[in-house]
Amino acid sequence: MTDQRHDAATTLDRIQQNFLARSERQLLTWLCAHMPRQVTPDLLTMLGLIGALMTFIGYTASNVGASWLLLAILGYVVQWFGDSMDGSLARYRRIERPSYGYFIDHSCDGLVTLLILAGIGLSPYVTMDVALVALAGYLLLSIHAYLSARVLGEFKLSYLSAGPTELRLMLIALTVMMMVLGDKPGLFGRWSGFDIFVGTVGVILIILFVGQTLVTGRRLAAHEAANGRG
Repeated sequence: MTDQRHDAATTLDRIQQNFLARSERQLLTWLCAHMPRQVTPDLLTMLGLIGALMTFIGYTASNVGASWLLLAILGYVVQWFGDSMDGSLARYRRIERPSYGYFIDHSCDGLVTLLILAGIGLSPYVTMDVALVALAGYLLLSIHAYLSARVLGEFKLSYLSAGPTELRLMLIALTVMMMVLGDKPGLFGRWSGFDIFVGTVGVILIILFVGQTLVTGRRLAAHEAANGRG
């Protein structure tokens, strides 16, 4: 869920077609221009991890009381700020550390995703097995994005007109509904409505991974055939 600092940034075709991309870019540029010099991209990356940890704690502690979900929501905001600003600030100040930034950003992405979905699975609203399906779907789609960057020179940052920011907003809305509806048994036996929602999102992500893999495979096969390698 990060803005990348990659040594191939000048050659990668960044595909970002989510609804909020333009408005978010304008906001990030404004924030970069007003960011104190003491704030560095590494500090922002760490802030993003702290935000994810806040979200994890908020979801887990919601077993004690639903008011802890407010911490989870605040964690999403903090995580967005750190995660979106680290690469943006590095590019704005022209202080990129390409390979280091790419490696650290993606490594942190994995930890952030694990913390958030593990927290959701440890909450009283979503079962862990359903949360793990969503985790698997997100990580599979991330793997596809990284592989496509390597073999196609394209880094896809959004799917179905949604990117990381839209996903965070969806999770914030889900968390608000948890506070409103509570953790009472749903209409689906042991599966709550929150289970159905999170599980459905996970299945959609897995289907997207399979579909995008087939499309990319055909593109690569056609390209290599045209170059006499097939």
